[in-house]
Amino acid sequence: MAGRNGKQSVRDMVLSLGLIGIVAGFIYVFIPKDDSEPPLERVDYRVELLTARRAATYPVAAPEGLSTEWKATSVRFRGDDFDAWHLGFHDPDGEYVAIEQSTQKPVTFIGDATQGAEETNVTQRIGEKSWKRYKGAKYDALVLREKNSTTVVTGTASFAKLTKMAESLRTS
Repeated sequence: MAGRNGKQSVRDMVLSLGLIGIVAGFIYVFIPKDDSEPPLERVDYRVELLTARRAATYPVAAPEGLSTEWKATSVRFRGDDFDAWHLGFHDPDGEYVAIEQSTQKPVTFIGDATQGAEETNVTQRIGEKSWKRYKGAKYDALVLREKNSTTVVTGTASFAKLTKMAESLRTS
C-alpha cells in the first residue's frame, strides 16, 4: 500500500506541474505585453539652474524660447567637480541633445562630453561667438571655448538641432 501512495503522489505532482506549465504558457502567449520603453519624464531644472548660477565660477547657460516639444530629461550641477553643469534634452525628433559646461581642462572635458568625438576644421558662428564642430561615432558636438569655461552642445541629434539648442542658450 505504501508503494502505491508514493507513486500516486509523484504522478499527481507531475500532473500538477504540467497543468501549471500549460496555464503559464497560455498566459505568456495570449496576455498582451508592452515591450516598448516607458516614456521619459520631463524634469523641471529651474532650481538646479538657479543653484548652478549662484555657485559656478562662469556664466551657466540654459535654453530659452524652445518649443515644448523639446523635453528636458536630466539635470545636474557638481560644484566639487570643476563646476560641471549638465542639462539633457530630447529634441522634437526624439534625439538626445545635452548642454555640458565645466572649468575642467578643455581637452579632457570635451573628450568626455562628446564621448570621443574628433575636432573638425569647421567653425560655426552662432550669435557673436565662434563654435567649433566635432564629429563622432556616437555624438556630434558644437564646442565653445571661453576664458574660464568650456561649453559643449552635444548628442545624437543633427547639427541643425545642435545649432538650434546653441542659439537658444542664455546665461541670465
